[in-house]
Amino acid sequence: MQETVSRADFRFGRNSAFTLALVAFSTLALGLLALPGHALAHAVAEGDKGYIQEITGVHFIPFMYLGAKHMMTGYDHLLFLAGVIFFLYRLNHIAIYVTLFAIGHSTTMILGVYYNIAISAYIIDAIIGFSVVYKALDNMGAFQRWFGFQPNTKAATLIFGLFHGFGLAAKVQEYQIAKDGLLTNLIAFNIGVELGQLLALGAILIAMSYWRRSTGFWRHAYTANVAMMSAGFILMGMHIAGYIKSLA
Repeated sequence: MQETVSRADFRFGRNSAFTLALVAFSTLALGLLALPGHALAHAVAEGDKGYIQEITGVHFIPFMYLGAKHMMTGYDHLLFLAGVIFFLYRLNHIAIYVTLFAIGHSTTMILGVYYNIAISAYIIDAIIGFSVVYKALDNMGAFQRWFGFQPNTKAATLIFGLFHGFGLAAKVQEYQIAKDGLLTNLIAFNIGVELGQLLALGAILIAMSYWRRSTGFWRHAYTANVAMMSAGFILMGMHIAGYIKSLA
């Protein structure tokens, strides 16, 4: 069990709220899966891509900016982080989990790009979607209720961090960065990712702190995690569909 407040107060769900959330997100999933194939692909802003492909050598600040921009707009990464800190109240506990996540994604992002490890971005992003599903289920106490055991949350955060890093690597590889100054530029990109992560995490924590003070937090926590789980399934469906389409 991760370091949280007691979950004895966590009200496990109203059937009506559960059903409504599943219907809403299932409908959204069907709509997303019906989108044209290009909408499912891993979009890199053409302006950013063109700029990176034209430059060589070390460009520390531009790569920091790109890293921060990617993390601030990386809704899949932010969903997972929101799930990780959902029931964490102490800053030292939050720091431990965020550090484990950062170690994981920093390692595979840098190694994945530097050694040009080719993994389908669709498959990696589907796994990232699954990480959101896992974290929501963990927050709902599903593993204890269904299987009678609690996975090691620290180990899971680190392991999923490794997959999130490969997702970042897939994005960076699309930039086709010049070999000249590659390692320094990758470090700059990673620093930007961490800065963006801290900014996004700060905003999430502020919103969460206000919500936790309200009387409705425990009433709606279950439904919020159902919504998070559904969003994870949507991401999985999008990227699995994209992968199948790419094989056609």
